[in-house]
Formats: sequence, structure tokens, C-alpha cells
Amino acid sequence: MTTPATQPGHADLVARAQALVPVLRERAPRTEELRRIPDDTVRDLHGSGLFRMLQPKRVGGSELSYEAIVELTAIIGRGCGSTAWVLANLANHHWMLALWPRDAQNEIWGPSADALVGSALMFPAGHAERDGHGFRLSGHWKFSSGIDACDWCMLGGIVHSAEGEMPEYYVFLVPKSDYIIIDTWHVAGLRGTGSKDVEVSDIFIPAHRALSVNRMKGGVSAGGETAPLYQLAVFDMFPYVVAGAALGIAQGALEVFSEDIRHRITAYSTTLLADYATTQARLGHAAAAVSAAERVLMGGCREAMAIAATEIPSQEQKIRLRRDGAYAAHLCTEAVDLLFGAGGGEFLYNQQTIQRSFRDIHAANSHYALAWDISTTMAGKSLLGIATDLPTL
Repeated sequence: MTTPATQPGHADLVARAQALVPVLRERAPRTEELRRIPDDTVRDLHGSGLFRMLQPKRVGGSELSYEAIVELTAIIGRGCGSTAWVLANLANHHWMLALWPRDAQNEIWGPSADALVGSALMFPAGHAERDGHGFRLSGHWKFSSGIDACDWCMLGGIVHSAEGEMPEYYVFLVPKSDYIIIDTWHVAGLRGTGSKDVEVSDIFIPAHRALSVNRMKGGVSAGGETAPLYQLAVFDMFPYVVAGAALGIAQGALEVFSEDIRHRITAYSTTLLADYATTQARLGHAAAAVSAAERVLMGGCREAMAIAATEIPSQEQKIRLRRDGAYAAHLCTEAVDLLFGAGGGEFLYNQQTIQRSFRDIHAANSHYALAWDISTTMAGKSLLGIATDLPTL
């Protein structure tokens, strides 16, 4: 286990993430081919300490402020969007685990504080019933990103109660020995995330490894952590986790595009692509969108941390946080679309980084947490005083 004295701080993690960008950019085609993060990349991320950026210091984590997950994930995303997506999810699960009872934390972090935890939080996919001092769980979930590298998985499920009572939403911690991974990940974008299916059949979950969603909506955690970092509402902050990957994809696309068009002559003339006013305008527009997205994401995380230091966020604040996180990802997608459209037919080739950025950014924005129409509808309901029916809010 890494000791608190040796776990890197913010500046070290930034430097280590930046050093990995060219390495990950070179590995990106192989990552897509494997349809998962290569083993050497997993080792690099472990060695850098990036997985443990939000993990409590008491178990050797860096315990950085929450905006670090946006900043560090975005740096990695400049090199490889799939790697950034997996890093963001698995690093966030180290943070989430701190919300569980200490018995659950000790069961996972006791043998190794480096243990990785995946997730699949589609609640209707899991069906659970109370059984003595625990639960029995069955289900089949999609989209468990990075699951091949994990020893545990957080699985969402609905606990069915007595007739007439409202069902309860829970998240269950399940060891690798109790679930099977089903390779369904043949997709257009974020191909390297290995976001495969997970299935369990009538397994027993002890009570300390089950956490009600109500305990994840902000406030003192079941594990007793009192720092503001661990008072944040899990599902309202998740748009910032995956939007950090989208930000990195867009930033990487800007870098590659700017370098590429400096020297590229258009196919049907002798004019440099960079000399076209339309190219310049698209680049300027894209850069503004990416810069604005970064400000929105970092500002949202800091605002959430400030609120958590004094109070549990209101429903209106939570909805606004979700909306703004999704909007930042929407801006990043707009930026990549502008760049992709400026490159002409040349950007259609598989070896072009922008082509992968285009696929990856649209795959990222298909996530429920970033779905723009869903976020705006929920925000509109709130502004009109119409109640929402989202159990995780």
C-alpha cells in the first residue's frame, strides 16, 4: 500500500499527467484495437498516482479538491480520450468508496489501497431483495467502463419492498469473483474504454457493502468522512467526471488541428488551409467554446465544494450543477464538430487524430449524465416549479 508520505500532491500529479500525454497519444490506436486500456497504460496510471487523486489521505490517497478530477482527466484526454474516460470513472470510485461504511472500505483497501473499482449504475437493471443481514442481488448491466482492470464493481439496483411500499435505490459493492464480464463493447467511439456488460445471479451482499442512494445525496458519509470533499452529492457531480474527459478530447483536438493546418495545402489548390478566413473563424470559435467549457467545469466544482463546506445543496443547486456540467460537454462537442468540419475529406482517414476525437466526443455525450436534452428539460422543469421524478436527485 502506498503511504500518505509518498502519495503525490497536486503539482506532482499535474506534471505526471502531462508527461503521459505523448505516450498515450502514441498508444491510442492500439487502445482502440484492444477495445480496452492496455496493461502498460494501467501500470502507468497506477505508478503516477492518478487513480488515487480523490482517495482519502488516511489510506494514502492524495485527497485533492474535486476540481482536480476535471483538470487531471482533461490533461490525460489530450492524449487519449478512452484512457481519460476510464481514469475519470475509476478515480471517482475511489472517492465514492469513502462514502461507504468503514467495514466496506477496509475490505477493499485493506489488502491494497490501489484496488480498482468499476461500476454499472443503471438501477432498473439490478433487482434485489432483503435477506437477513444483507441482500440478494441479480441483474445484467451495460457500460461498465474499465472493468477488465478492476477487482470490484459498484452495481446499482432497486430493492423491492413489501407491497404498497416505494422501492429503494441502492448501490452494491461486488467482488470480481461474484460477477461475470460479457464482451459486448463493439462501438463507434470511446472504443478503448472496454465498457462491457456485467452480470450477477442471485448473489448475497452483506449489509456493509450496500449503500442507499439517499446516503449519496450530500452530507456526512456512512464512513464518517467529514471533509467537504466527501460531503458532495455523488450523482450531481458525475457530469463533471465524464465532462472532464470530453474537455480533454476537445483540448487535444485543438492542439492537433492547430499544428496540422499550419502546413497543410488544400487538395484542389495551392492554398494553405490556415490562410482561409473560414478556417481561422472555426478555430477561434472552437477555442472559445473549449475555454468556456473549462471555466464552467472548474467553477462548478469549486462552487460545489464551497456549498458542501457549510450545507447540503438544495435541489435547485443540484439541478443547476447537473445542467452546467452537461453544458460544458455540449460546448466541447460543438468545438470538435467545428474542427472536424474544417478539415475536409482528409479528416475521414482512420489515422487522423481528429477523426477519433470526433467519434469519441459524440460517444461521451451519449452518456445519460451529459445528455443535453435531458439536462435542459430537468432544468426547465425546475425553473417552472414542476417537480422532478429523478430518484438520484
